[in-house]
Amino acid sequence: MHIIVCVKQVIDPEAPPATFSIDSTLMTAQFKGAVPVIDPFAEHAVEAALKIKDVTNARVTILSFGNSFQRDVIKKPVAMGADELILIEDNSIPAGDSYITALVLARAIQKIGDYNLILCGREASDTNAGQTGAGIAELLKVPCVTLARKIDISGTDLTIERVTPDGYEIIDCSLPAVVTVSNEIGEARYPAIKGIMASKKINPVIWKADEIGIDVNNENFKPRAEIHELYQPEYEGICEFVQGDNAEETGRLLADKLREVKLI
Repeated sequence: MHIIVCVKQVIDPEAPPATFSIDSTLMTAQFKGAVPVIDPFAEHAVEAALKIKDVTNARVTILSFGNSFQRDVIKKPVAMGADELILIEDNSIPAGDSYITALVLARAIQKIGDYNLILCGREASDTNAGQTGAGIAELLKVPCVTLARKIDISGTDLTIERVTPDGYEIIDCSLPAVVTVSNEIGEARYPAIKGIMASKKINPVIWKADEIGIDVNNENFKPRAEIHELYQPEYEGICEFVQGDNAEETGRLLADKLREVKLI
């Protein structure tokens, strides 16, 4: 059993706005003191893979596409228990949309060749698009199940509990397949000291565009979506005090104000 988990290095979702900036020309967020992390949603996918590994002795490969990887950050899944780390790191590949990301990852997966299950987070915490996993499945022509909260493997078949607004549904699926993992799978395990030390000895495999069959000059290799504006929202707090001559009048004035703004 070979499981490939697609992960992403992102700006820490908990980082305050002052620690990064928006480049309105490149339409990207720029690090300005913010600490990069493994996308929290992708960590759930890693945890799902490791739970399968715990009971099946599966081999887990971590796959990531991006630039300026911080090695101590991107190695975290290996410290958690994954076996191999492959990075598509090439400045000639432009930052793209979900289509470009899915295409690059799918080409890398085809180069890996021997796989049974591909796991992704339900979405990325920086874009919240939730399209890459399904895009990989479409490009590889394999089944896709989204929002898994539990994954059971029996031979070449999967049984998945898929999260729905009203609970969950049970889906049977054959391998190979792509599954996006929801946070209901459980919290990601903390890397143990033994795993952290072992990860320091593992060097990631680095692939460039031409090594996975990507021609960046091909006119078809271009984003399918266009960002028109990227900005940090501004939040303004307005506080209005309601005062009356006594508690009864203050309560009445407050109720009138709440009705005016249609809160009651």
